[in-house]
Amino acid sequence: MKLDAVHVLGNHDRYLLDRPPEKMGSWDRPAHAQLDAAQLDWLRALPMTRVFREQVFLCHATPNDDEIYWLDTVHPDGTVALSSLDRIEQFAQGITQSLILCAHTHLARAVRLRDGRLIVNPGSAGSPGYRDVHPFPHVVEAGTPHARYAIFELTGGNWQVTFRHVAYDHETMAALARRNSQPELANALATGWIS
Repeated sequence: MKLDAVHVLGNHDRYLLDRPPEKMGSWDRPAHAQLDAAQLDWLRALPMTRVFREQVFLCHATPNDDEIYWLDTVHPDGTVALSSLDRIEQFAQGITQSLILCAHTHLARAVRLRDGRLIVNPGSAGSPGYRDVHPFPHVVEAGTPHARYAIFELTGGNWQVTFRHVAYDHETMAALARRNSQPELANALATGWIS
């Protein structure tokens, strides 16, 4: 909020708004307790999608759903794998920007579409692993506790991406997760693995 940075609404942001605290999950209830009315109003005003400087399309997961993985697919056996190019391109239909940013899986990944557009998930700065049940039970693990982000450069009309994995005081965050009775999150923060 203080930076007035460009934001889009993510699924956990929405959970803080669309249900009472007693119906929130274990990740969201402690976060909600720390937010005041002005901060919740700020979240309410965030769009699901946004275009930045007419060149970059942003969304949390896919353009129309904040819980569907775009670049990855969960198989019935719980395996998480790179989605097919056809599936990825289906979600990109109607988007004219040459750079598309998404997130949600917390896994750093880039996919170049056949028409040259680039779709990037920069990773996560604070949750390198989690367990989910949609669309099938699965685990996502980054394998290291590092914060992840991406740097973009437009060169000769094409976007180039550089991924950064940066060490930070993840042990302090793991200790906070333990204090909040989140042992799986604590382990993910400490190691990049759920167990």
